[in-house]
Amino acid sequence: MKPILLYMKKLHQFAGKKLYLNMLGIMIVSSLEGVGLLVLIPLLGIIGLFDVQSASLPVVPQVSDWLGELPQELLLAAVLAIFIGINVGQGLLQRQQTNQGFALLQSFVTKLRMDIYQALLQSNWAFFLGKRKSDFNHILSSELSRVNQGMQLSLRLVTTGIFTLVQIGLAFYLSYQLTLLILVCGGLLSLFSRKYTRGARSLGTRLTELSQSYVAGITDHFNGIKEIKSNRLEESHLSWFSKLTQQMEHNNVQFVKLQSNSQLIFKSISALMIAGCVFLSVQVLQVGVAQLTLIVLIFTRLWPKLTLIQTSMEQIVLTLPAFKSLNDLMKECGVAEEMQLNKPAERTEQAEPAQLKLVHELVCQDVYYRYREQDETYALKHINLRIPANSMTAIVGKSGAGKSTLIDTLIGLIVPQHGAVLLDGAPLDDSNRFAYRSAVSYVSQDPFLFNASIRENLKLVLPGATEEQLWEALAFSASDAFVRALPQGLDTIVGDRGVRLSGGERQRIVLARAMLRQPSILVLDEATSSLDSENELKIQQALEQLKGKLTIIVIAHRLSTIRGADQVIVLEEGRIIQQGGYNQLYRESKGTFSKLLEYQAGGPMG
Repeated sequence: MKPILLYMKKLHQFAGKKLYLNMLGIMIVSSLEGVGLLVLIPLLGIIGLFDVQSASLPVVPQVSDWLGELPQELLLAAVLAIFIGINVGQGLLQRQQTNQGFALLQSFVTKLRMDIYQALLQSNWAFFLGKRKSDFNHILSSELSRVNQGMQLSLRLVTTGIFTLVQIGLAFYLSYQLTLLILVCGGLLSLFSRKYTRGARSLGTRLTELSQSYVAGITDHFNGIKEIKSNRLEESHLSWFSKLTQQMEHNNVQFVKLQSNSQLIFKSISALMIAGCVFLSVQVLQVGVAQLTLIVLIFTRLWPKLTLIQTSMEQIVLTLPAFKSLNDLMKECGVAEEMQLNKPAERTEQAEPAQLKLVHELVCQDVYYRYREQDETYALKHINLRIPANSMTAIVGKSGAGKSTLIDTLIGLIVPQHGAVLLDGAPLDDSNRFAYRSAVSYVSQDPFLFNASIRENLKLVLPGATEEQLWEALAFSASDAFVRALPQGLDTIVGDRGVRLSGGERQRIVLARAMLRQPSILVLDEATSSLDSENELKIQQALEQLKGKLTIIVIAHRLSTIRGADQVIVLEEGRIIQQGGYNQLYRESKGTFSKLLEYQAGGPMG
């Protein structure tokens, strides 16, 4: 129960006095229910079931004396009016308390959701490399929903506990011997029910595993729906989905069976205990009729509450793995935190920090990097290179050579375990990394667009961009013509990940977005791989015009596209094995670069 106690403490810190006012409301509602039971005694006396004056009950004789002063024809109406008034008042207070409690809990869950999302955004890139994106979706949806349910159940458990204590206190006042006997029996019953709680914990753990697999699976399947459709994989995926959903169904059915078994035992034993109490009250303890009537009424109401406590405990235990998942994620995010963001309500109107522009050079100084500490091999090793400002540098090599890892290091997404990245002679660290990244525009080989309009996708990097700026960026990426031809132009919705556009069109829109930011450093990771020859030539010509105005770093498989580079870096197994100009490396006939050119049936032209 430690994870729940941790979140109850967070709720206490979040809600403050509102939480205690809510608890006070619960106590008042429970007390009114007890008072309502006491008012039943004068009513029973009027009916003639027993002598009210002989009943040693609190307040009842005084109330009966006051009622006795009323005219006989108004007596019954007065008692019934008091009884109705107390119960209606209790109902109104209970409604208010329920609404306030629910609103309080929803505000707390919203805070948790914001805290998780903010913690994820503040985490470094290396953290995301070791995680499945579907796991974040799972936690922010399914697991957070279960945490919400667990918190509701916990508060309901507290509510039920307060009600139970008030009712037990009243029962103690009436007959402590009988109440003690019932409580002992209830304690023994709760010990017996521990096996059901353990069973619920096991089912809860299994539910988390199945739910995680479910979200991960359907995310992967719909991300790869084109592969499924084009390769006729529908039946195999349907089979997987059927098997998993049957496992989820079985898990849920097992939990309901567990609950129904425990409820059956509670109801059966409660009936036996009430019957036994009545027998002992009459034959052994000789409890008066009034006290016996009230005790039976109290425990008739109380046993369903005890059953509710047991049911709530089983359901709470079922949600424990969700609390653990959230807690573990927050801890991991804390370890991976690289920045602090303000929540929307805490933001000021201050301008974003200025870009840290590259003036002289970007240098890698004996850089080593591996993705996990336990990895024996480094993804990058002994990297020494110099990239002059406002030059064009190309990085080439076979798949898996470490090109993308080197780019991630150069733009500050990952921090090398050894060595340093120097920006104009200053180490790239926490003090300047984010200002530096604000000056970098990155275009990946898998261009990503949000399911929004072209205009909205472009304005993500520059919300205040004018119409003229948008079209200038589109013209640079050779995409203005096809955007003008679209029915809605800039307001055309591109679909999920830009699916309504061709690969080349997506790539050009992403390139336009990168240029709209007016970066100091432009990084192109296979950014022309989806373009036809005509549009690739246009991009190359645009890049030529940018030479000398900003620093360009290019990863390229098509080596013919990098003839204009000032220097070429050749990587192999995480090492720089060649470095120099395009023609210089081509003339090294035994070098890797020359061989790569031969594979592509290319070479320097002219």
